[in-house]
Amino acid sequence: MLDAFSRAVISADAKTAYIGADELASLKSYISNQNRRLDAVNFIASNASCIVSDAVAGMICENTGLTQAGGNCYTNRRMAACLRDGEIILRYVTYALLAGDASVLDDRCLNGLKETYSALGVPTTSAARAVAIMKAAAVAFVNNTVSQRKMAVTEGDCSFLATEVAGYFDGVIQVLANHLKRNR
Repeated sequence: MLDAFSRAVISADAKTAYIGADELASLKSYISNQNRRLDAVNFIASNASCIVSDAVAGMICENTGLTQAGGNCYTNRRMAACLRDGEIILRYVTYALLAGDASVLDDRCLNGLKETYSALGVPTTSAARAVAIMKAAAVAFVNNTVSQRKMAVTEGDCSFLATEVAGYFDGVIQVLANHLKRNR
């Protein structure tokens, strides 16, 4: 927030004038958007366990072989690893949403994801499907359209945030899809 305020002050100072109505309206809009961003991050983070467990359950329902002997979710340890990975991905997506910048997601999560999944033999189609389910849930939370879990949020249009968070999930899915193409 300091950057937006600093820019307004520097701009007014360069004009040797007070901060005008246009600058104040711009700052008011900035604050409103940031409050919506914080609400979106809070909504996702508050429901992270449900988002991840529902995504993993959905992935398993679509591919029951994952929980059978030899499947990647067969033992408790493997299931726990799957849930942990989902939580890590969701956490970094929320960090990116909070910052409004995907670099933290790219640097801290996605760069190592390809190598880790390759070394462990994780089926990336299943992982990508779980991420797609998390994406749908997160977008619904950002838009506050989850019927059972409404929250009091800052009024206004959050479609730009829903599009942004969907883009972060799409980036994760793209990394997994690229991994899949290279290993065929």
